[in-house]
Amino acid sequence: MIRLVLSLLLIIPFKISAADIKGQQPNVAIDTKGTVRLAYGEGEKIYCITSANNGATFSKPVLVGQITDMHLGHTRGPQIASSKNYSLITAIDKQGTIHSFKLNHLNKTWAKLANVNDKIGSAVEGLMALTADKDDSFYATWLDIRSEKKNNIFFSSMSGRSSKWTENLMVYKSPDEHVCECCKPNISFNNNKLAIGFRNWLMGSRDIYYAVSTNKGKTFAIPKKSGTGTWRLSACPMDGGGLAIRESGITSTAWRRNSDVYYWSENASEKKVGSGRDVSMAENKDRTVIAWQDKNVINVFDLSKETPLEIGNGISPRVYILTNGRVICVWEDDKVVRYKLI
Repeated sequence: MIRLVLSLLLIIPFKISAADIKGQQPNVAIDTKGTVRLAYGEGEKIYCITSANNGATFSKPVLVGQITDMHLGHTRGPQIASSKNYSLITAIDKQGTIHSFKLNHLNKTWAKLANVNDKIGSAVEGLMALTADKDDSFYATWLDIRSEKKNNIFFSSMSGRSSKWTENLMVYKSPDEHVCECCKPNISFNNNKLAIGFRNWLMGSRDIYYAVSTNKGKTFAIPKKSGTGTWRLSACPMDGGGLAIRESGITSTAWRRNSDVYYWSENASEKKVGSGRDVSMAENKDRTVIAWQDKNVINVFDLSKETPLEIGNGISPRVYILTNGRVICVWEDDKVVRYKLI
């Protein structure tokens, strides 16, 4: 009976206003059929709402799971990714365990899986990212302290048909002992290319680097730096930027340097697009969209347009391009989840 109720809640659309959604750190995933799933945290609970009409309406919230002492806030919180037949959510507790939950799209029920990290207490910073390909493989990256108690970049993957993650792989360890200690990493998969983005700590500079794999994470190339400028900074900016891979295989990044927001891709020079922090981006073969906050104002900038669009107040914006070509931006505003279609 409980499973039946949960299934009905997942498929029946409701007109939910932003004021109805109490929570923090929303993230969105779009599966191969265009279904939109929005995950967020409230206290120690993880929720998910679902839209089958490109964000016009969402289901009522479904409780995915509960994690004692869950990291929540300042880009820490549940991460979600969707593929053909499954969706995954990960979240980290303050003791450094990465929990994971899987949704089977057929029976529409969430199940607890094995932990992502295979070293107890290694993810205490609470910062990670999650993505998927179109064939039910999922990929996770996070900051991990198992090497000399310093944060560096680790990775694991899982088939949606499995319930266990692969042996953890250290993708990168900075020669200066650690990467930027409290900047969220990013991960993206497209056209058989997997990329991990992170803010490095190297010779006093905190710049965005990215590492690429062409064999689904078995090995990664030596990380490369995004853009041409540098940011020498003694403190962590708590801003990991955004990362995307186009259909052509070109990797692009958007990030904060000083108080400015920049965009760069492998086939173009870096470009200043605005001022602010908490940068996110989405990209397809036709469009590049970047979101950020500037003094508590959420900005969304389609680079084909002349100026950014101010869409509301809040923090931690995340932007996505839907299968119908529209854009959805989600963010947090005083512990309320907000979203807007553009």
